[in-house]
Parts: sequence; structure tokens; C-alpha cells
Amino acid sequence: LALQQIQEALADEEFSQAARIAEQRLGMTSLERHGAHVLGPFMPEAMRTTGTAMHRAASQFAVTANDASATGDLRPALTALARVTAQCVACHEAFRVQ
Repeated sequence: LALQQIQEALADEEFSQAARIAEQRLGMTSLERHGAHVLGPFMPEAMRTTGTAMHRAASQFAVTANDASATGDLRPALTALARVTAQCVACHEAFRVQ
């Protein structure tokens, strides 16, 4: 849902809104909300590493999206968002419920 809302905000040129959604729902500041301190110890190391990379990429996207509000250039934000989704894909590809 967060990714869909981010894409919608970008399409509407609401870059600050996209940044807020990314940071609050996916970024490093979302870890407590997700219970990472409780769930993390039960995850395989590779899953934790990929998850942390996704959270970092989301925080980096938030900065880039905020920059787009000043520059008007959406391309760096889209590149940063692709890095977020790449981590999602990597995790969901590697870890599946069987």
C-alpha cells in the first residue's frame, strides 16, 4: 500500500508527501512501528540484511523525493524508488512460504 501511495504522490507531483509516506512507513524511522526489534532476531540473517537495505533505501528515497520538490526533477526520485522496490523483489524472491 505504501508503494502505491508513494507512486500516486509522485504522479501528482506531491514530492514531500511521497517522502513522508516513504520515511514513516518504510524508512529507517519505521522500524519501531514494524516491531523490527522483536521480529528481527527470528529472521534469517540474509532476510534481515535485505530488509535493512530496503529500509535504508526508503529513507534515501525520502531525501531524494524532497529534493525533487525543490528541483522539479523527478528522475532521481524514480531511480531511488527503484532501489527500494529492488530490495522488496529480492526479499520476496528469496523468502517464500512453502
